[in-house]
Amino acid sequence: MTDAPVIQVENAFIFQSNDTLVLHDVSVSIQPHEFAYLIGKTGSGKSSLLKTLYGELPLREGKAAVAGYDLPSLTRKDIPGLRRKIGIVFQDFQLLSDRRVYDNLGFVLRATDWKDKDQIDKRIREVLDLVGLSTKDYKYPHELSGGEQQRVVIARALLNSPEVLLADEPTGNLDPDVSDDIMRLLHDICDRGTAVLMATHDYRILNKFPGTIFQCADQKIERKDHI
Repeated sequence: MTDAPVIQVENAFIFQSNDTLVLHDVSVSIQPHEFAYLIGKTGSGKSSLLKTLYGELPLREGKAAVAGYDLPSLTRKDIPGLRRKIGIVFQDFQLLSDRRVYDNLGFVLRATDWKDKDQIDKRIREVLDLVGLSTKDYKYPHELSGGEQQRVVIARALLNSPEVLLADEPTGNLDPDVSDDIMRLLHDICDRGTAVLMATHDYRILNKFPGTIFQCADQKIERKDHI
């Protein structure tokens, strides 16, 4: 018996927030433990697809389920539950600049209904250790390098033990060596059981860190064996 896909999209039409159709007849399936890339030029629909998958944009036409949530019937009150099953990693970090690393993570846990102070502390220590930042909990974001800030973002995304990580150009602002470190971390997380869908335009990464490839071009998505 095989596991059910953690992301299953069938014949979906993806619109930008301004109602522009960017992708049509999209069918994508991603299994638990799978590392997948979403590639394509800027404006090809990568970010809009990711936003649809985490409930930022509505799915108007087609079928899609993410981590057990049916996207066409998703309501506003369902979104917090969906987001607890999805980790989201952004290119521009979006960390709270006036809070230390520890408090950035604690804020997310309290916002997702964690109450017990000891359990919150334990989980923060676990994810910081996982991303190699166990000694940086007292730092403010501006005191960290770009690579370290992205590791905090990944730690934040892992707090609620998501079934899948959605990463939108997570290495876009990083130099190649730091990018490779982040890629090794993401693959390690995938090996531990969290599926990863990562949007990127860096083909160097695809060759160095193999995974399933979905290409956005001409308003369609095609699965590719190689690039």
